[in-house]
Amino acid sequence: MSDQLVQKRRDGHVIRVDSKTSDRMRGIRQKDTKPEIVVRKLLHELGHRYRVRNRDLPGSPDVANRSRRWAVFVHGCYWHRHGCKATTTPKRNRAFWEAKFARNVERDAESAAALRKLGFTVVVVWECETKGDLAALRERLHSELNQA
Repeated sequence: MSDQLVQKRRDGHVIRVDSKTSDRMRGIRQKDTKPEIVVRKLLHELGHRYRVRNRDLPGSPDVANRSRRWAVFVHGCYWHRHGCKATTTPKRNRAFWEAKFARNVERDAESAAALRKLGFTVVVVWECETKGDLAALRERLHSELNQA
């Protein structure tokens, strides 16, 4: 028995979605992800204090310290197009996904620029960095945030 495709319209594109794909996409967390938690623990170890869910700042940084004027974005390599091996593009609905990813990258750049204009130091941590050498990530965070 094959999985039936449902056609939906989003952002001017017709997309075909099967129930397995829909279930898989529904399971992707938007907050309190493992990479975010790794970064928060490292920041805490370094003695930094911060707030999460900064919806009133441009781009809603994952972690921010308003008094010290720094913000950290923890980007998923797939969604924000890091360029590592996790940066793949689905074959189905390719035009839709390419447009979506391009909008994500553009929005990321606009958010970082708006924060910098407000005087914030902006740090982007990629998901793959949280799975590798944490000592190197800790050192990078220490270096970049102590300049803020």
